Order: sequence, then C-alpha cells, then structure tokens
Amino acid sequence: MHETAALRRLLIVDPCDDCHRLLPGLESAGWDVHSCSLDLALEHRCDLGLLRLQESHLRHPDAVKDMIKRSNTEWIAVLNAEQLRMQNVGDFVCEWFFDFHTLPFDVSRVLVTLGRAFGMARLRGKGTAPINDQEHELLGDSRPILELRKLLGKLAPTESPVLIRGESGTGKELVARTLHRQSQRCEMPFIAINCGAIPEHLIQSELFGHEKGAFTGAHQRKVGRIEAAHGGTLFLDEIGDLPLELQANLLRFLQEKHIERVGGSQPIPVDVRVLAATHVDLEKAIEQGRFREDLYYRLNVLQVVTAPLRDRHGDLSMLANHFSHFYSLETGRRPRSFSDHALAAMGRHNWPGNVRELANRVRRGLVLAEGRQIEAQDLGLHVMEQEEQPLGTLEDYKHRAERQALCDVLVRHSNNMSIAAKVLGVSRPTFYRLLHKHQIR
Repeated sequence: MHETAALRRLLIVDPCDDCHRLLPGLESAGWDVHSCSLDLALEHRCDLGLLRLQESHLRHPDAVKDMIKRSNTEWIAVLNAEQLRMQNVGDFVCEWFFDFHTLPFDVSRVLVTLGRAFGMARLRGKGTAPINDQEHELLGDSRPILELRKLLGKLAPTESPVLIRGESGTGKELVARTLHRQSQRCEMPFIAINCGAIPEHLIQSELFGHEKGAFTGAHQRKVGRIEAAHGGTLFLDEIGDLPLELQANLLRFLQEKHIERVGGSQPIPVDVRVLAATHVDLEKAIEQGRFREDLYYRLNVLQVVTAPLRDRHGDLSMLANHFSHFYSLETGRRPRSFSDHALAAMGRHNWPGNVRELANRVRRGLVLAEGRQIEAQDLGLHVMEQEEQPLGTLEDYKHRAERQALCDVLVRHSNNMSIAAKVLGVSRPTFYRLLHKHQIR
C-alpha cells in the first residue's frame, strides 16, 4: 500500500502501439501509467504527461495548446521523424513541450527525460503531489531565506507587534501574510494598508472610518481598515510615511485598544495584531523629528529584516523559473527556460529593485522572447565586461575568483548541489565547505 502511494502518475494521451509496449518498463521504474484521448485529458490528474502527436493535432494545434496550459504539468511529445520534418512542427514542439521523443522509443532515454521533466514540474509547483502552501510562500534555499522561515515560525504564534524592515521589493508584505497564515488568527481578516499611497487628507478616514455627515461627501457611515481587521491582522505598509498627526492617533489606538470614527464620539473596541513594514531608516527619522519615538517602540517589539536579492545566493534561478511559470498563465505563452547568457547576466546584475524587479523583468522576457529560451536582451540585461578590479595580492585574486565561480554555478544549478560540485570539479563536502568559507549559504 505504501509503495502504491509513492508512485508517480504518468498520463499518456492518444497512445500508439509503441506507447503500449513501453508500459512494462515504465511501471517497473515506478510510474503509475494511465491513458486517454485528448478530449478527456483534463479529467485525469497526473504528475507528467506524454502526448502522441497525431496529424489532427498538428493541423489544429489550439486544442493541444489549451490542454497543456490548463493541465498544470509538463508534457513530452511523441512523434515520428517524418512529422518532425514538417513545416513549423519543430517550433510548435519546442515551444509547448518540455521535450520530445521520436519513434521507435529508446527506453533508457525516455526514463531519463521523464525524471528530468518530473523534477522540473516539482520545482515549479506542478503535478498532483501536495505542496504545503505555508512552507512554500517564501521561495528559496539560501541562508537568509532559511533563517527567515525559522524566525517566522517562532514569531507567528505570538500576539506581539512585528516591525518588518528591508529594501523595496524584498517581500515585506509576503512576510506579513506568512505571519498571519501561521498565526492563531489565520481564519480572520488580513487587512493591508499602504500608508504612503493614500493622500494625507484621506488616510485618517481610511484607517479609522467615519460617521455619516462627518465631512463634505460623507454620505454614509464607513468602517475603517483598523475596524475591518477586528479579530485578525492589520498590516501597515510603509509606516515611515505616516503623517505625524496620524502617528499620534495610531499610538493612542495601540495603547487603548479602541478607536473613534471621524465625526464620532463612541469608542469602538478593536482586537487586532499589528504588523508594520518600512524601508525608511526610522532611527534617523526619529532624530529628524519625522517619526515618533514612542510609536517606534510600540511597533518594534519584534523585528524581521528581509534580505536583498543580491544577498540570496542560489535563489535567483529558482525565483526566475517560478515567475516564468506564473506569468506564462497571464501572457498565454509557454513557460520558457533561460539561456546561459541570460543566467550570467542575471547573476551579475545588482537587482536594486530586488524580487519585484526580477518578476517584472521575467514578465517582460516572456512577452519579448522569440526562441524557446529567454535571452539576456529579452530581460533588458546585457552581459557586460567585468569592471576593472583594484590591484591586490594573488590571494585576493584567488578569493574573488573562487567566490565568483561559486555564485555563477549556483545561479545555474541551485536545485542540485551534486551537479554544482561536479561542474566545479570538487567533491560535495568540499563544495559545502567553500560555501561556508565565503558565507554564501
């Protein structure tokens, strides 16, 4: 029973005689194989798909494209050599399928391809195997992300306020949502408000609500964001941009646990956990008189710092592949991999906009890419010659080269440490020792 539960599900669509002869080898390799016609493919859940391309599929490819887009897994095409030589068939197969096989089958090669495709499907969160959403909200295996997940696991069950600090685009709201989902308030509302995006004359009404007739245009009572979060979590993004007058009102709420709507006099008790985020240096803002010191200490009971993307060594390719799949659904294009030049350009880019910038560049790349891979120019990046380094000792040069080699191989093979070590020609223990030496993971 236990072995059956561990089998990987393979769906063969419109199978031919060669496909049927392949079954014993697939089943002995641990695949639970099912078959059906194209029109029934979406009724079967699978970890991977194998499609025997027919002449009708090639004449009317839209049905195949629609099935692949909606199936949420990787597909491998099966066709004969004559079909592959037909006009536009090669482009169609390369764009929409993970890989292809020509008949007759080479069983050992098929099994290798299935293993690679299954690994890619799992990396992109596809297939039927369950994935714990809470554990996969913050993607990455770098040291900063592993430490962040561990810290959030400790902070989430508490009721204390948390101040989330970090550069723009590093995922501060994602951290806040993770804290909420892992807390005892997870079934109650999560209300976010960007304190820097709302005009100053409206933000008090947005936060605290107002009574009917409180001011011109207040035609009916409005519940504010704080009151709407009752029982749940209130996330105050860009708290450093909150006007001083509103800082005093917020401090009063944090102390007294009740609010008054604008134009009202009745205190309304509100039970929320407050999370706040900022990219501003609040200590400097306090010195300059732009942020209240007493509010700072009320919010900064617990603190989380999000790492910039440039410090998350090894996470870049995983995030890029994630965004490629995510935005392929929006653009209607097949998820694409990244060329070596694109990976090199991404590895050397400084990412001032962090993960948000990466997401936007991958989205752009999906739209502009013409081949089966996204190139550096599709991302708006260029492979630049390295800037001239200051002169140093031979040890300085060796240290820089060693660190750069580690960073480059992690960009390409972050999900397989054995391959990364093999590429560099070192053992796996030596590879881990070098990562520790350069504080990369």
